[in-house]
Amino acid sequence: MGFLVYSFTFSIYQQATGGSETVNRASVAFVDEDRSTLSRRLRDALYPPYFKSPELIEADEIDEAMDASRFMFVIVVPPHFESDVRSGRSPEVQLNVDATAVRQAALGTGYIQAILSTEINRFMSRSDTVAVQPVTLVKRKAFNPNGTQSWLRAVSGLLDQLSMLTIILTGSAILREREHGTIEHLLVMPLNSFEIALSKVWANGLVILVVFVLSMRFIVEGAIGVPFAGSRMLLLTGTVIYLFAAAAIGILLATIARSMAQFGLLCMITIMPMMMLSGGMSPLESQPDWLQHITWFLPSRQFMSFSQSIIFRGAGFDNVWPEFTAMAGLGLAFFLTSLVLFRRSIRVSQ
Repeated sequence: MGFLVYSFTFSIYQQATGGSETVNRASVAFVDEDRSTLSRRLRDALYPPYFKSPELIEADEIDEAMDASRFMFVIVVPPHFESDVRSGRSPEVQLNVDATAVRQAALGTGYIQAILSTEINRFMSRSDTVAVQPVTLVKRKAFNPNGTQSWLRAVSGLLDQLSMLTIILTGSAILREREHGTIEHLLVMPLNSFEIALSKVWANGLVILVVFVLSMRFIVEGAIGVPFAGSRMLLLTGTVIYLFAAAAIGILLATIARSMAQFGLLCMITIMPMMMLSGGMSPLESQPDWLQHITWFLPSRQFMSFSQSIIFRGAGFDNVWPEFTAMAGLGLAFFLTSLVLFRRSIRVSQ
């Protein structure tokens, strides 16, 4: 239970907010050997939230400061920079980058290059006005106008935890019965294999569903601030279907495995592709065409598709019924296959 609470609270919050797709408060130092109006404008163009306010240092402090990891970026403006720009020469501005954090360094380099180029062009044109273009491009961002990455990562985190915990807990429940010898206790009861398998799906799925609802309300919508545009009942219905499909996969793996160690290995090669190919880590469109057809047989892809549609776009059942149907069909196929294998294992035990 403690692991369930952690997985649907701290783990999802960290996954949603821990990574950054943009530069955030990167440290910058500025070596101004020109002390001109243009160099001051370049320094003042770097400000929060992308960068911290630039700190003025001397040229002989660069190596020591970067070795001590005080700054990620150090910009050096050479002497006579403004006069060279006015004269039409091509002076060089040096940008020293601490590339230890590769992604932040690459993004920050592009940001700084664009900011400095814009300021220099504005200075040369001696005007803050923007040139009139023959065509005006009107951009309208729907559903996520600010491009907040944590919204998508929060939904992806929910899918990851649902997949991992449902498959592992359901499969482990079957294997524990076998390893502890209590499967024989079930066989003497007036229960058939269908009822035994369904009880594992129901018991584990119900607990995870309750934790999912609480996590959706207090973590995803509350702490992370993801807006909910659609029907909560529709999302809950789709989640129930997905839990059934994931639990069926867990039972299937448990009937194939003969020990908890084998089950753990099977989970690794099953859960990881479900997470990576669902569309949460990378868009489905960026995957190879042949792989996109294969991912149709992953319930995780269907969950990611309809959950995004319901949460962000406010889609109704008429929009998401294909995903519901495909997910239910996959779950039923996995469950029937696992039931056949489970009955075979019970006959072997008898």
